[in-house]
Amino acid sequence: MGYEQIAAVDLGSNSFRLQVGRVVDDQIYPLDTLKEPVRLASGLTREKLLDEVAQQRALETLFRFGERLRGFQPDAVRVVATNTLRVAKNAKAFIPKAEAALGFPIEIIGGREEARLIYIGAVHALPPASHQRLVVDIGGGSTEFIIGKKHDPLVLESLFMGCVSYTLRFFPDGKVDKKRFNEAEVAAAREIQTIAQNYRRIGWSEALASSGTARAIADLLECNELNPDGLSGITRVGLAKLRALFIRAGSAAQLKLAALPSDRLPVFAGGVAIMSAIFSELGIERMIYSEGALRLGVLYDLLGRFHHHDMRDTTVQQFMRRYQVDPRQAERVERTALTLLGQLVNVASPEYESDARFLRWAAALHEIGISIAHGGFHKHGAYIASFADMPGFSKKDQECLALLILAQRGKLEKLPLMAASDPNWRLILCLRLGALLHRSRDDQALPDFFVKPLDTGFQVELPADWLPANPLSAAALADEAQIWKRIGSALRIRRRPALPVLA
Repeated sequence: MGYEQIAAVDLGSNSFRLQVGRVVDDQIYPLDTLKEPVRLASGLTREKLLDEVAQQRALETLFRFGERLRGFQPDAVRVVATNTLRVAKNAKAFIPKAEAALGFPIEIIGGREEARLIYIGAVHALPPASHQRLVVDIGGGSTEFIIGKKHDPLVLESLFMGCVSYTLRFFPDGKVDKKRFNEAEVAAAREIQTIAQNYRRIGWSEALASSGTARAIADLLECNELNPDGLSGITRVGLAKLRALFIRAGSAAQLKLAALPSDRLPVFAGGVAIMSAIFSELGIERMIYSEGALRLGVLYDLLGRFHHHDMRDTTVQQFMRRYQVDPRQAERVERTALTLLGQLVNVASPEYESDARFLRWAAALHEIGISIAHGGFHKHGAYIASFADMPGFSKKDQECLALLILAQRGKLEKLPLMAASDPNWRLILCLRLGALLHRSRDDQALPDFFVKPLDTGFQVELPADWLPANPLSAAALADEAQIWKRIGSALRIRRRPALPVLA
């Protein structure tokens, strides 16, 4: 690995957090942590738009984080955004401003990807165990549930309930009473019931909780001796006592308890109600708190990418098996597509490493849609890549992959508008030509072909005698040239004269 320090930024619905870690012998040791209670979810309007005040709070925090990250190489930092930016309709307009303030790209990750990273972080912060563990993480806008064994998650779910959203919904004025608390618990219970039966069937030997809500509850129960027999963490008995004290106090501000963090007071009621429902619906007696959470999971996932253990590669292999992709055809298309890309750019350069990676994944998965139907399989494949849970892939990653799969055949007018200089056009060309040249699905050697960029498109050179000898491919290439012409781009097919034979 090339870096001694790596960093993760978690743009949560309640807090933004930055963690810098030092890498020693494949282990990560925390060096520095920054946390800001941005409360992004509180700025989400009924129309699911992020208001200007919340955006400004976020940008100011990201600007400060950016100062701490100065000097870090782009691939030594990973920034993930969770539920609020998943659901905000104006997230696409906000993200460029946020990236400019921070100085690094931001990935909006799906709920199950968030759950996977949380699990990785939680188990890395605890001693190894051979038994199955349940990890629960109550965030600002969503709550993640994971059952895993050792370092491998077995089942992952993300439910649309969080400490910020539930506090705003059930305790908008800060007042807490039995009726409101019951309503919040019932609402959370309904969400949990959708997964409870399956989770109980799979089972676990140890329950863990991570992140701020769990830590605040655990600290309160321990410091105020609310747990029975001096137990640590969160217990059913201690949680019931806290619930009763909360209702009696009438608000979080009136709770007269030691170790109550002031920065969590505005969202504490919603978090306690959700935790209470989790204990009830899943039949939990005790949870241990884990210091590891999303940030640590992101760091370990980033470390894996440095060591060429990218979870995205594993996911692509799993999808190939799940959708019964022909591996020989995928390998043929990949080999040719990457050869073409190597003639257009220096794929060994770090600048184009990502392009080569996405082209490789797209070639591997270009036929996944055939599992649904051969007609329009590129559209089916793009749909799968867009909406399936793909561990390791961010929402932006999936959009890019879906674009390439959709663009592999047919009209190019169906694609979203892209500038002529957009690097995706190179990848689209390489994938389309790779698929076209291997239509026969055999291992017959291809001719020596060359591709080069033009001011307004591309030029492909083939041996002059190959085109007449392969009329089906020649016709397909002529059609391909017309397809590019219709979007105002050139694809010139040139015959390269045979070299003279020396006497």
